[in-house]
Amino acid sequence: MPNRLADATSPYLLQHAENPVDWWPWGPEAFEEAERRGVPVLLSVGYAACHWCHVMAHESFEDAGTAGYLNERFVAVKVDREERPDVDAVYMEAVQAATGQGGWPMTVFLTPDKEPFYFGTYFPPQPRHGMPSFRQVLEGVDAAWRDRRQEVGEVAGRIRADLAERAAVYSAGAHHPPGDADLHQALVALSREFDQTRGGFGGAPKFPPAMVIEFLLRHHARTGSEAALEMAVRTGEAMARGGIHDQLGGGFARYAVDADWVVPHFEKMLYDNALLLRVYLHLWRATGSELARRVALSTADFLLRELRTPEGAFASALDADSLDEETGASAEGAYYVWEPGQLVDLLGPADAATAARLFTVTADGTFEHGTSVLQLLADPEDFAEYEEIRRRMFEARASRPAPARDDKVVAAWNGLAIAALAETGALLDRPDLVEAAEGAADLLLAVHLTPDGRLLRTSRDGRPGTNAGVLEDYADTAEGFLALYSVTGDAEWLQLAGGLLDTVLKHFTDEASGALYDTADDAEELIRRPQDPTDNATPSGWTAAAGALLGYAAYTGSDRHRTAAERALGIVGALAGRAPRFIGWGLAVAEALQDGPREIAVVGPADDPATAALRRAALLGTAPGAVLAVGAPGEAAAEVPLLADRPLVGGAPAAYVCRHFACEAPTTDPAALGARLGVVLE
Repeated sequence: MPNRLADATSPYLLQHAENPVDWWPWGPEAFEEAERRGVPVLLSVGYAACHWCHVMAHESFEDAGTAGYLNERFVAVKVDREERPDVDAVYMEAVQAATGQGGWPMTVFLTPDKEPFYFGTYFPPQPRHGMPSFRQVLEGVDAAWRDRRQEVGEVAGRIRADLAERAAVYSAGAHHPPGDADLHQALVALSREFDQTRGGFGGAPKFPPAMVIEFLLRHHARTGSEAALEMAVRTGEAMARGGIHDQLGGGFARYAVDADWVVPHFEKMLYDNALLLRVYLHLWRATGSELARRVALSTADFLLRELRTPEGAFASALDADSLDEETGASAEGAYYVWEPGQLVDLLGPADAATAARLFTVTADGTFEHGTSVLQLLADPEDFAEYEEIRRRMFEARASRPAPARDDKVVAAWNGLAIAALAETGALLDRPDLVEAAEGAADLLLAVHLTPDGRLLRTSRDGRPGTNAGVLEDYADTAEGFLALYSVTGDAEWLQLAGGLLDTVLKHFTDEASGALYDTADDAEELIRRPQDPTDNATPSGWTAAAGALLGYAAYTGSDRHRTAAERALGIVGALAGRAPRFIGWGLAVAEALQDGPREIAVVGPADDPATAALRRAALLGTAPGAVLAVGAPGEAAAEVPLLADRPLVGGAPAAYVCRHFACEAPTTDPAALGARLGVVLE
């Protein structure tokens, strides 16, 4: 019999709707029930593409005995971290503070007042590797709750006080935005953690450092630092050639479990692929790398082919697991891995040998049970032969049982995809990508934006969810709209971005310090109002907002928005030298601030090839965070202040390069414009 999750829209919650556990969704009713019964709350947090969430569900939550004990002595609450990142953030901070690590599924025990007192992540069904079983944890927590209630309350109080103390350090007003010395210090710190042999930063597991690469590319563009460029290029190539990159279908897995980028954790997330699409586009723009160009296009094609929803937006993720055709059981990576015999059956001996050499498919394998994750350690000598083999393998793979798709639409991640697709379509002459970006933006306007200008975080099948948007939703959606404006010239996108950012200033900003909160001032009250300037898998909402505010100010000349961006960046100066890997997007935005950012106005008739040539040169520019406005003289000045008072020059289309609306002499020469903006490609 279905439990209370049966009416949820979250695919993750629906995965648990048939559990014998009497799950409650997050809400006041669950905690009122715990208070009425005098029992603690088990909070279990995960997401649909999470491998270990599935494992714990099968081992424990589908077990009738475990469920019976849990139902008798606890109120069980299930949360999709992607729908409620605020709930996840608050309790994950407590888990990490108490245990030194975190992850999903997250398992937290709370008082009926929502105060945490015991933490963990995955617990096995039997004790192993020094971990207690889940049943032992339940029994221990139950005993403590019944026999040592005062001690439990004291622990919960200390944890709550510790969280409040941690929040006090995020006062942006105590710092200035990072200057050149801070950004150089961040580069030096990154160089110490850079893996000179394999690319990336640190050891295993290795996550794609998209935000850090953006900082490195911007730092190189501004300062000419070859060290910054080398770290960006080597990391980009290592990921592109490794198993973390889907060599057949494009796109990237969540992370590599090893330091060599060979074996991925196979789930594919929209946010990773949106961020990496933009990274590889910018790598191509900075270097002309054909590999970077191929990866950008194949990643864009993956987004459109496998994550685009019927409504025109983009789904959240593909699962790591799928059915293994031989065993009939669900297995991680089964869709993606190959054995030598499969190549022979598909391609014949000669082409199979070529494919095995190209993609590093070996008899011993690089993954489980003698299977290999495909890599492309060097470019093929014969690209036509390679493309034919790749096509045949891709088509054969498509007949395998596919991973499940989490098809909810998250506003923030669609904002990232909109920005990446719009830029890629414009730079690589793919108008279909720009159209896809506009389609996703239209869906956000139609379904996620409420009549009072507020954003909802999620939707599914074109139906809005009920959860309020958090800071990253406003910031990343605004970033996507600003990118759409720069590419399409449609001023409505600029105006919509401004509306979202005004909401950020009104509801998410601490006026005294300039610090930003992850939730609005009228959102549900948790034990702490979540706030974090550091990046996780996506840019911090705090620094993403700073970037969008800075870009909007560059288009409009708004001192209010620029000042808010500068104040928000204060925390980046404090963290630049100490934790640059975790403040990458903040460093990238700080590079834009140091550079101006450059404001480029191209004026000329839309159908004039000279206008198009200037626009192309501007788009190819590497100046950090530069903004571009294109329009006919006088036509859009009222809507876009950057275009105001910018006449043609000698009757010809012209480009104006400005900082703080103070402009250099205009030029009608695309090459001269490119030289000012650091254009590498011709």
